[in-house]
Amino acid sequence: MDFEQNNNQTPPPPIYNVIQNAPAVPKRRGWKIFWGIITTFSILANVILLLLLVGVAAIFATGQRGFLTEEIIQAGPKTTKIAVISVNGVIDDMRSSEVYEQLITDRSDSRVKGLIIRDNTPGGMISSSDQIYNEISKYRHETNKPVVAFMQGIAASGGYYAAVSCDKIIAEPTAITGSIGVIIGHFVLQELLEQKLGIQPVIIKSGPKKDWPSPFQMVTDEQKQYLQDKLITPAYERFVQLVAQGRSAVLTIDDVRRLADGSIYGAKEALGEKLIDQIGYLDDAINLVKSLAELEQAAVIEYRKPFSLSDILSAGSAGSLKITSSALYEFSTPKVMYLWSGYY
Repeated sequence: MDFEQNNNQTPPPPIYNVIQNAPAVPKRRGWKIFWGIITTFSILANVILLLLLVGVAAIFATGQRGFLTEEIIQAGPKTTKIAVISVNGVIDDMRSSEVYEQLITDRSDSRVKGLIIRDNTPGGMISSSDQIYNEISKYRHETNKPVVAFMQGIAASGGYYAAVSCDKIIAEPTAITGSIGVIIGHFVLQELLEQKLGIQPVIIKSGPKKDWPSPFQMVTDEQKQYLQDKLITPAYERFVQLVAQGRSAVLTIDDVRRLADGSIYGAKEALGEKLIDQIGYLDDAINLVKSLAELEQAAVIEYRKPFSLSDILSAGSAGSLKITSSALYEFSTPKVMYLWSGYY
C-alpha cells in the first residue's frame, strides 16, 4: 500500500526549469569602459613618448643649431653677468660662425653687462678674420657694452686683427701677438708632374692672367708684382687702417706702419709699443670689464655648444684621408691670409 501511495505522488519539477526561470545577472559595462579609457590613454602616452625620444635622438645626433649652454667660470649674482667668447685655433668660416652664434646668444640676454673675447689664435683667412672684427664692432656700437680682448697664448695676425675691435686689450705675460701683415703661398707642381710622373697639364684660358698663380708653372716676377698689387697690398692696407683706428688713442698710422712689418711681439714688448693696454690674466680682464661697466659684482659665464653624436662621428672620420675634387682644389689654390706662419 505504502508503495502504491508513493507512486501516486506528483513528481518535483525538473531542475532545468528552475535554472531557466532564474533572474539574469546584469552585465558590468562600467569596467569595460574604464579599461578602454585606460588603454587609449596608455597608447597615446606611448606614441607621445616615442616622438619625444625621436626628437631627442635627432638633436643628440646632429646638435641644435644656434643653441648654446652656459658654463659658470666665476660665481656671482644671476642678474648681472659678464660673458666670455673664445676665438681658438686657425680662423676660418667655422670659427667666424661660432663667434657670430655666441654674439647672437649674448645679445638676447639683457643680464649680460660686458664681454671678454678670449683670443688664442695665430690668425687665418682674411674674410673670416674680417667677419669676426665686424661682428664685435657692431656689438660694441649697438649695445654700448664694454668689450675687452684677452690674449692667451697666441693672438697674432688675424688674432690681433680681431682684438683691435675691442675697447681694451690685455695679454698674458707669455702671450705672442703682432705679426701685422698678409701672406700668400702655394705649391708649384710643374717639375713633379712633368719630369717625375710624365704628366703634362693642359690649360685653356680666356686671358693670360686667368690662372695666376698656377701650380703648373713657375711664378714669374710679373706674376708676383700682379699678386702684390691685387691681393697683398689691399689686404695689408686694410689691416693697417683698422689697427690705427682701433688704437687711435695711443698710436698714429705711421706708428702702425713701423710695427706692421710682420714682426711678432712678446707681451712686454707689445705693451711698450702700445699694441696692448695691460699685461695680466683672466681675472684682470674680468676686473677691467667690471670697471668699464661700473659693476661691483657679476657672474662670469662662457658659452658652450652642447655635445652631439655628430661630434663623435666627425672626430672618427677626421683621421681618414678623402681625396675629392674640392680637396684637390683647396690643396692647390693659393690662399691670402692674416696668419702667422710660425704657428706651424
